[in-house]
Amino acid sequence: MVQKIIDYSGLDMWVKDKSCILLVCDESISFLPSISLKISDLEKSGVKFVRFSDFCANPVYDSVVSGVRVFRDNCCDAIFAIGGGSSLDVAKCIKLYSNMPGSGESGSFLKQTVVPNSIPFLAMPTTAGTGSEATRYAVIYYEGDKQSITSESIIPSVVLHDPSCLETLPDYQKKATAMDALCHAIESFWSVNSNDESKSYSIAAINGIMSNLSGYLNGDPSSFSGMLDAAYNAGKAINITQTTAGHAMCYKITSLYGVAHGHAAILCDRVLFPWMVKNIDSIECIDPRGVDYLKSVFRSIAISMGSSSVEEACDKLGALFDSLSLRVPFADSSELDILCSSVNPVRLKNHPVKLDDETIRSLYCKILNV
Repeated sequence: MVQKIIDYSGLDMWVKDKSCILLVCDESISFLPSISLKISDLEKSGVKFVRFSDFCANPVYDSVVSGVRVFRDNCCDAIFAIGGGSSLDVAKCIKLYSNMPGSGESGSFLKQTVVPNSIPFLAMPTTAGTGSEATRYAVIYYEGDKQSITSESIIPSVVLHDPSCLETLPDYQKKATAMDALCHAIESFWSVNSNDESKSYSIAAINGIMSNLSGYLNGDPSSFSGMLDAAYNAGKAINITQTTAGHAMCYKITSLYGVAHGHAAILCDRVLFPWMVKNIDSIECIDPRGVDYLKSVFRSIAISMGSSSVEEACDKLGALFDSLSLRVPFADSSELDILCSSVNPVRLKNHPVKLDDETIRSLYCKILNV
């Protein structure tokens, strides 16, 4: 899908032919004066918005069902999502399920064959991290179990970028979401599913993050646009390749220790990268392009990070993590058992080298304080 990137003048055009727009956003919109004022002005000019905010972080299926009901009851003909990953994931699922039969009771939407639709869908990310505005993926939870939703139909056709939205992000969220984008770009680069297109997005993302991160964390507005673009490019990259072992290993860290997703991802990738580089000749490469190809990928990642060698890039990634003062959780043996059993084998299939149970446990011991 070819997406259109717009600013507020483009929003004026997008709303023109819509009779009722479902606005999916959480309470953080009240801290975003530019878009709040813009929506108020559009409402005064006659544009009809119906707001839906009945969801939380790690959104659940029932919230999506409620959103579908609001969409249908108000005869909405478009969706505008504003926020981070949770808002965008909820909006994606509302779009996907809104024209499916039934009311969604007892998880029925999850059991049906996906029916693509052309409902106009505009996404406005308010963090520089998840890249959800560029991907065909969404995550919701049903009866406590994670549901990974995948459909080309849920990729927003239009994306609104407003760099000023990054001004009000708390420091921790800035750090965590930036690391999420960086890990997306790095993992996509070494994924077995990578191709020339995905690698071009990865390079652009890594370059953008490394160039803008310091200014971004220090509140320099001139860096905000570059960070938004970098996160978007990282999302474009993983939309092609999916993520790899770093993400497979980080999800349970998030729930066990209460850290943000990007925080957990960089915890893992700062260990995985040097481990693969150091052991490349003794570990089993499962990328059909071979070990020499994988070594060239590591060199390309290093160049993108502004490093003269792969070893320097590994050190730079570790130093970057240290500079952010993100905590390293402590894990006992029972928690290690939980972590090891949580790793999704599907994502391991995307990883370029084989990871057995013993290796995964050893890596967790390096990732965490044990």
